[in-house]
This record gives sequence, structure tokens and C-alpha cells, in this order.
Amino acid sequence: MSQPMIMLQQARRLLSTRWRTGGCLAFLALTACGGGGSNPLDNPPNVSNPRGTVGQKLSYVYFQKCINPIFLKQLPVHQNGTVSNNTCAGSGCHDNTSGTGGAFRIVSGAQSVDLGSPANTPDVVRETDMYKNFYSAQGEVVFGAPMESRLLTKPMVLNVLHGGGLVFENADDPNVKLIEYWINHPMPEGQDEFSSAGHNMFTPADPETGSCNIE
Repeated sequence: MSQPMIMLQQARRLLSTRWRTGGCLAFLALTACGGGGSNPLDNPPNVSNPRGTVGQKLSYVYFQKCINPIFLKQLPVHQNGTVSNNTCAGSGCHDNTSGTGGAFRIVSGAQSVDLGSPANTPDVVRETDMYKNFYSAQGEVVFGAPMESRLLTKPMVLNVLHGGGLVFENADDPNVKLIEYWINHPMPEGQDEFSSAGHNMFTPADPETGSCNIE
């Protein structure tokens, strides 16, 4: 056998030996990555997220009686040094058909729903215009954080621009207090937006005869 062929065979045997040794070490290293112990490259333990407000709903009955009327009333608007009156549901603002106010939409002609009627099941109510208003408003909310919710930061112009101008001058505005209370009192976890827990948001605890709580 020629000298070049002998050298080639020796090189192949050397590479084969190194591959087997290195392969075993690599396999052991990969196996260790999935286990425990003090291996600094080990996988971290599973993250256990605490239960929070994810999936909770705000009260529909409080919205219908106490919040939706705010969007329909004439409110003073401060803009460019002048004061005028307008509604949130105005055609140039948050009207659901011709408004230009972003994702927040209001059906100005939405009718209140009699939740005491057996015919008005949750599925029926969710098809109404009033529920559309509720759903849209809830989408502007950070649960439990009123002053981080666009439903307030926008009309109060709190570190965010609002094309509709300054509507609520400060947190003492009665409308702000109503919205703030609504945001701060979501329904208990596991209960929907029609939960009877919402009755406690009125004094007395009756949506029909009670007044809207603010604290």
C-alpha cells in the first residue's frame, strides 16, 4: 500500500475515535440540560402566574344606568382657548356611523334593556345597541386603574392627545367619579357582566330605584 493511502486510513481512524468520544460528551451535555441540579445551563422552573383580573367583566347594569348617559349629555369642551358644548356621541366624535374618534364608538339611540324580563337573556342583551356601547366602553378600560384607562385619560388629556379637547377638567368632575367607580368595581371572577353583584353598586342595592354609587 502506498504511503499516501496509509496516511489517509490513519487519519480516518483518528477522526472516528474523536467523534465517538466527543459525541458521547455532547449527548451527556444535552441530556443534562433538561434535568435539575446545579447545572447553570439548566431550564428555569415553570412560571406560575397568579390569578388576576384577566377575564373579568365590568357591570352592565351600572353602565346602562350610570355611564352611558354621560356619553349623550351636552358637556363643556375646552379647545384652543375656547369653550363649546358637545356630546361624546356627536357625529364628529364617537358616533358609531360617522364619528372620527378612533375605536371608541357610541350608538346614540341605544335603548335601555329591561334586565328583569325573562325574555332578555344574556345572549339577547348582547345583540342590542346598548350592549355595543358597553362593549366599546369596556374596551377603553384598564381594570382597576381608572387613570390609566383611555375612557378617562382621553377626555382629561392626561399625557395623551384628545382630538375632542379637554372635557373633564379634573378628577372632581361628577362624571369622572362615576366612570372611576365603574372601572374600580369589576364583577367577581367567574361571573359575567350581568352578575347580581352589580346591584351593590347602587344605594339602595336596586338598579331600578337606587342611585349610582361613586365611592
